[in-house]
Amino acid sequence: MFTLHIIIDFIIRCSRREKILLILSVITVLILPGTASPSQTLPLDELVAKIQTVYDNTVDFRANFIQEATIKSIDRTTREEGTVYLKKPEMMLWDYAKPSMKKLIINPRKAWLYMPDDNIVYVQDAKKVLSSKMTIRFLTGIGKLKDDFEIAFPDTGPMDTKGNYVITLAPHGYEAGIKALLITVDKDTFRIVECIFTDMYDNTTSLTFSDIRFNNNPPEELFNFTAPPGVEIYTVDGQ
Repeated sequence: MFTLHIIIDFIIRCSRREKILLILSVITVLILPGTASPSQTLPLDELVAKIQTVYDNTVDFRANFIQEATIKSIDRTTREEGTVYLKKPEMMLWDYAKPSMKKLIINPRKAWLYMPDDNIVYVQDAKKVLSSKMTIRFLTGIGKLKDDFEIAFPDTGPMDTKGNYVITLAPHGYEAGIKALLITVDKDTFRIVECIFTDMYDNTTSLTFSDIRFNNNPPEELFNFTAPPGVEIYTVDGQ
């Protein structure tokens, strides 16, 4: 995966912040399929190395996702569904379909957040969005999990009830308010099947992936956006 600080400066100025605040942090850990099926629990360093290898060998990624975000202070959970596309270097599309449509598109030059219900698109220079060192490392395909996170098995143990690996990642320093990530890794493919993010206010966002496809070389046009006629264009930071 890639990172969360990826769009925080962009999103923090946009409406409906609570719906999208944590979504891109999944990019920091989005790992693709590997090989081998462990007959017993792997040591943490060996597991992380396998995950890193799978990540390094991934050029692009597509999956359906379900996002459930819980705002602790008001005890409210929202559920959204859509499709995500990632392509190295520095290209992504989060295409929300339910319950309402919106798109978050980033390429090496520009970033767009399009909200059809509000008839508005927010635009920002990609360099402003891709401002964290962690983001740059992961988007350029040279990110190292051990360099960017404190990694451990949770207190509940290294595996869930299905035998999949579970690990916690705590970012080094402040990364868009993320306090911790809990990720579940398929025991056979070393692919992420679920991510749970906790922010500094103990709000949580879970992401579950399905119909995952890799290295299909999606066209670069997918990561560009032209506003439909009549849509208000708001440029963030005057860029």
